Amino acid sequence: MTLNGPIPESLGRLVSLQSISLTSNRLNGTIPWLPNQRTLVELTLSNASISGPLPTWLRKMPFKFLDLSQNKLIGPLTNLPNIGKFDVFGYGFYPGLFLQDNLFNGSIPRSLCRRTDLFLLDLSKNRLTEKKIPKCLANLQMLQGMKFSSNKKSGVIPKSIVLFSSSLLGLKLNDNMFRGELPGEWGNLKGLMVLDFGDDKFFGNIPERIGEKLPYLMVLRLRGNNFTGGIPRSVCNVSELQILDVAFKNLTGIIPYCLGRLSAMVYRSLDGSLTFVDAEYENVNQVVKGVDREYTTAWQIMFNMDHSSNNLVGGIPVELTALSMLMGLKLSNNHLSGLIPESIGNMTKLESLDFSKNELTGIIPPSMASLNFLSRLNLSHNNLFGEIPTGNQLQTLDDLSIYIGNKDLCGAPLPKNYSSHEDPTTHEKKDETPDGPTKGFRVLLAFCCSRSSGDRSFSCFLRKP
Repeated sequence: MTLNGPIPESLGRLVSLQSISLTSNRLNGTIPWLPNQRTLVELTLSNASISGPLPTWLRKMPFKFLDLSQNKLIGPLTNLPNIGKFDVFGYGFYPGLFLQDNLFNGSIPRSLCRRTDLFLLDLSKNRLTEKKIPKCLANLQMLQGMKFSSNKKSGVIPKSIVLFSSSLLGLKLNDNMFRGELPGEWGNLKGLMVLDFGDDKFFGNIPERIGEKLPYLMVLRLRGNNFTGGIPRSVCNVSELQILDVAFKNLTGIIPYCLGRLSAMVYRSLDGSLTFVDAEYENVNQVVKGVDREYTTAWQIMFNMDHSSNNLVGGIPVELTALSMLMGLKLSNNHLSGLIPESIGNMTKLESLDFSKNELTGIIPPSMASLNFLSRLNLSHNNLFGEIPTGNQLQTLDDLSIYIGNKDLCGAPLPKNYSSHEDPTTHEKKDETPDGPTKGFRVLLAFCCSRSSGDRSFSCFLRKP
């Protein structure tokens, strides 16, 4: 049930309240008037449609837990209460403060730097106008998660960042305007498990030894920056890596074959060993099956590798097909050549596979038909030839756009009267109405095509039903 309307002031007259949770409602109005509730220690108003500035009485409240995230709160981050400690589901007692996804502006209060026991600091998705990360945040030696995503921060990362808490497991500065080169040394941050600097303005090479300096990474997300050079081979030694996303910029060179050694993508035992900050608060955005999704728990994080929209050359390393836990593989819009590995069928967990807009040649491996979870496939705009494999999951992938731009492919779902030199996107479709897509093709004739070029030849026999 969803509650609507303002929070009644009579709520403030209740005595001995210790906890209030009104999350995911349409309450409207401002934060309820609760200054007389001296026993109230937990207040959860996330996603409750409340608005307005933080009230002055808030700073005097004895909260141990305060969650005001996903609302329309405005103004500077003043009047923050001195958050006490709460039990994090049996992981110990920590202070919790959640203000993300609001309309707060101004600077980060320096009073936060005095909270040396602060466990999580999430100010993402606000309008904080202070350009730089305060150096004093290095004082937060208990901090395990820091998020400044989707603000308007710019400038270079302060050198003091390597002095931040050695307890820090997650650092998210993505979707800002940070620039400069990534640090070659990470100092105290060697325990990081999530590093997300995606969609900023960093440049230069990705540090060659980043995998040695940050050996415990589970998520490395650097997409949408201005990096040049190649993919560092040291990444191959990060045994727990689950997401490697370096898409959308100017990386060159080959895909390191040693990426096939990423053991977390080969086998993963969910033994419950993940820490609280990973299991609950290190959400990660990933483009999956063409949709930008936010994964909010470690159990949801898909094993994903995205090297799309770079200038990578060479072949697809056959070693990648050993990554049997990989669920998403995107290598589109590069200059990759050679064959699709025959052993692609070993990647039995794949749900999304995109090799489009490359220079791949040869046949589509028959083993691809055994990818039973595959629901999104794109092989378009390559130089593939021969008959499209049939059977199993491939029978459900009948969208012509999967195969367009490969002029020597034939077989379903290509139309039987489709010329081997004709792009199916220009093929006249019958039974098409102005109000919707084509319902199907009216096939009248059987078709046989043959092609010989250099040392390759093939024939396709499309039989009349």
